Amino acid sequence: MSVRTGSRRGYWLYLVPSLLLFLAVIVVPFVMNVGASFTRWSGVGTPRWIGLDNYTRLLADERFWESFQHNVGLIVAMAIVPTAIGLVLAAALFDYIGRRFGARTASALRAMYYLPQVLPVAVAGVVWGWMLHPSYGAVNQILGLDLDWLGDPDLALATVMGVMVWFQLGYPVVIFMAGLQRVDPSYYEAAEIDGASWWRKFWHITIPQIRPEIFVVLLTCTIAALKVFGPIFVLTRGGPGNATMVPSYFSYLNFFQKSNVGYGSAIATVLALIIIVVTFLFLRVQERES
Repeated sequence: MSVRTGSRRGYWLYLVPSLLLFLAVIVVPFVMNVGASFTRWSGVGTPRWIGLDNYTRLLADERFWESFQHNVGLIVAMAIVPTAIGLVLAAALFDYIGRRFGARTASALRAMYYLPQVLPVAVAGVVWGWMLHPSYGAVNQILGLDLDWLGDPDLALATVMGVMVWFQLGYPVVIFMAGLQRVDPSYYEAAEIDGASWWRKFWHITIPQIRPEIFVVLLTCTIAALKVFGPIFVLTRGGPGNATMVPSYFSYLNFFQKSNVGYGSAIATVLALIIIVVTFLFLRVQERES
């Protein structure tokens, strides 16, 4: 056995703890969840095998499909909009603010944008609940309105989407600014010599050069939107009615409030499979683009 082969085998030893943790935290619970999805079980006693009945019921459940429609809106709010705004902000901080006011100013603004990511979801949700309160909320006071932002079925989802844009925006800004660090400055210098505007440099240099970072942000933010739970739990509990219901919270309701563990497991299994498929599609597209 060569020295190189022996050293490679030695590297695998360092992966054993991570593999064991992955099996214990991810694989085993997922397999158990899939198994429970084929049963009728209240969480107490012996599960009763019912085959595909939970999945058949799921396909005909309007609340389930409605929750995925709301998820599409949250993908827009947590992935597409923050990515678009984050690109512009990161380019402005890096190329304009950093040059005119210094790197410290740009770093301070970047930290301000990232602050919502640091805050606990419960704390941020409670604060936003106060601000959006129909009676004493700061938003109504400032705008001179009398709206029930989280209690009106016509406004609740849009309001949650707005909060999630605020919450998610700092992440792409930080990733894109890190990506801009590796762009060759000579590209921008050549464009300035040719008289290119800031927007043209942004569109023809910045975006193509940090395309890998854009894929990473879109993928991770889309996954976060598909499995979002905390903000919905704190802000609306899926209400009013089902106006902000999402699959993760719908699964939680069946698990813990309705004691229908089998049906909740089926919802969670379908959601996990959708996330796996979305991840696979993103990676395939990225491979083709690279």
